Amino acid sequence: MTDNSQIKINGAIARENPHGMLREPTFSGVLSFMRRNYSKDIAGAELVISGVPLDLAVSYRSGARFGPQGIRLASAEVASLKPYPWGFDPFENLAVIDFGDCYLDVHNPMTIHEAIADHARHILASGARMLTFGGDHYISYPLLKAHAEKFGAPLALIHFDAHSDTWPDNSPSSLNHGSMFYKAVQDGLIDPRHSVQIGIRTWNDDFMGIHVLDATWVHRHGSDAVIAEVERIVGDRPAYFTFDIDCLDPAYAPGTGTPVCGGLTTAQALAIIRGFTAINLIGMDIVEVSPPYDHSQITALAAAHIACDLICLLAKRKADGLL
Repeated sequence: MTDNSQIKINGAIARENPHGMLREPTFSGVLSFMRRNYSKDIAGAELVISGVPLDLAVSYRSGARFGPQGIRLASAEVASLKPYPWGFDPFENLAVIDFGDCYLDVHNPMTIHEAIADHARHILASGARMLTFGGDHYISYPLLKAHAEKFGAPLALIHFDAHSDTWPDNSPSSLNHGSMFYKAVQDGLIDPRHSVQIGIRTWNDDFMGIHVLDATWVHRHGSDAVIAEVERIVGDRPAYFTFDIDCLDPAYAPGTGTPVCGGLTTAQALAIIRGFTAINLIGMDIVEVSPPYDHSQITALAAAHIACDLICLLAKRKADGLL
């Protein structure tokens, strides 16, 4: 018989304490990410989750503007139990809130870059770290700008993707989800010598000096080798983490704009991320989830699990005195 006295509803807007998991029916209630408090009050928050619903920069299929909604919806199931294999409640000692979405004036696209950067500056000024849901991958460029201002440029970059996103684009005002890291290197926001791309399987004549562990390398050498290489390349430098969901093979992430066969499995990606306990993650995003092309929430669930593991990483680093 179920003890209904412990079941709460609409905790995202009804409870006052941001700490701890909340037992709530997975099929109802206000859908913040993992039932975190919805709040614009970021005082005291250590990690702020927000969405950037942009898909004006895509080169093929759109729909990533619905990514933040899709990931939040899928996270209701992820929030129902303590995360595996961590075995602890990451919210007991890590204050996490859901800030909602960044407002974008999509009819004035030249305002979008600064709108995203200002959104990030506001949150980072509080001392909190950010986990951002896209939206297409262009959002990483203004997010990197704000993080480099806060933590000092150049940053290390850990980039999971099927594409390098280093195609040349010297237009300062373009919205292009394939050139952000070309611009980030050119602008001095990231240090290619201490940056790494994982899962790449599309050709580019110039990877801008960034280390590449392509999908074939990952399949051949395994997750532990990837973790070791990332630790060697990044070291203890402040690192920005970005995960384009098309890093996963389309069998595991059909709901995305530019799928490429031969990618990582969800299990491989999670195993690698769970091994990043020595990495100083100062900011994170998960992008290119396109719910209109998803099936049975496969892609959104993968993104929600990746986000949950990133939160667990931060919670563990805090418990170890490293945050």
